[in-house]
Amino acid sequence: MLTLISSWLANYGIAEENLALASLITGITIILIICATAYYFTKHKLLTLINKLVIRSQNQWDDIILEHHVFQRIALIIPLITLWFLAPKLIASDNIVLDVLLVLTKIATTFQVARIIDAILNVVKSVSQQSASKRYLPLNATIQVIKLIVYLVASILSISFVLNKSPIYLLSGLGALTAVLLLVFQDTIKGLVASIQISANKMLAPGDWIEIPQYGADGDVLEIGLNTVKVQNFDRTVTTVPTYALISGSFKNWRDMFASGGRRIKRTITIDISSIHFYQADDIERLMNIRLIREYLTNKKQEITKHNQEYCITDTDLVNQRQLTNIGTFRAYIEAYLRQHKKVHQQMTCMVRQLPATATGLPLELYFFSNDQNWVSYEGIQADIFDHLYAMVPLFDLRVFQHPSGADWRKANADE
Repeated sequence: MLTLISSWLANYGIAEENLALASLITGITIILIICATAYYFTKHKLLTLINKLVIRSQNQWDDIILEHHVFQRIALIIPLITLWFLAPKLIASDNIVLDVLLVLTKIATTFQVARIIDAILNVVKSVSQQSASKRYLPLNATIQVIKLIVYLVASILSISFVLNKSPIYLLSGLGALTAVLLLVFQDTIKGLVASIQISANKMLAPGDWIEIPQYGADGDVLEIGLNTVKVQNFDRTVTTVPTYALISGSFKNWRDMFASGGRRIKRTITIDISSIHFYQADDIERLMNIRLIREYLTNKKQEITKHNQEYCITDTDLVNQRQLTNIGTFRAYIEAYLRQHKKVHQQMTCMVRQLPATATGLPLELYFFSNDQNWVSYEGIQADIFDHLYAMVPLFDLRVFQHPSGADWRKANADE
């Protein structure tokens, strides 16, 4: 073909001394025209046809292939192969331009093949994420390692094309660079080991809610990568945490909480100790109107009466007789209220306990679980329960402790 071009140019009157340059320019022009035509045909004709077929198809996997541009990357390799095939036929073999053009074409083809493999691996990743059985496999980290190896091989091949040496020749020299490579890729190696340990022990999976205070992470895991774990916080920001930090340090995973069906509520009501006292008979009769503690008060009255009669204690003996306290009755009311609440998980721990008294009063700690784990619903349930209990405190002749405010001081001055 090169001979035909030279003969054709000579027939058109090209001088002998300019014939080589004219043949080179003509050959390159023909190559560019054919490659451009091949690119146009594959992009605007072949890819358009493939896109239509994919849209009409009922399968999901071909949509994922189209989404990750696998067909587009394959299409780009056609002009490169065309260039690789045509260059030796249209350019003289002793011309340096041919050598440069072939080297560049080989390098471009090598990296384009690497990009095709990259896209196929992205397809594998997307398909695997739709399968719950693959949740704990370190697939993301494995895919990143494979991509790293693919591009490393592509780089070695490219260097071998430039040096015109066998890739084995270059690989034989990597032994001396092992220490340097270990230093350069130390984070990658630690991340790979960490991701395998995380997956093997089922410590973490995409979608889990985790807390890592030292990194300011508090939210859902988006992705477990080779070097980093992406966490979307509840304020919609994204925090990246080194993968190896999850096994070298500690973090809180809320996965088991969601699996249990309940979410813990643990909060205290601090009672003013000076408001705690014994109940008189009329106080108990007044509280009998509260349905939730009616049975409790009846049983307690019978128990106290029996105790006092057994030890011959009269009603006037206020020191020795057994009596009900308002704090104990209020605690019984809270327990009964939680036991009948529809949003409290009745199969999990539910109790009200006294904590040691402090300078700010006597804490009553409520420890129970809601049966709705949704954050918004959980906060609403918690608020509704404590709204009710704070409003009920005065009915038991108790006071919730709080430090004096400006309104308290104004009221005290007005009373004086």
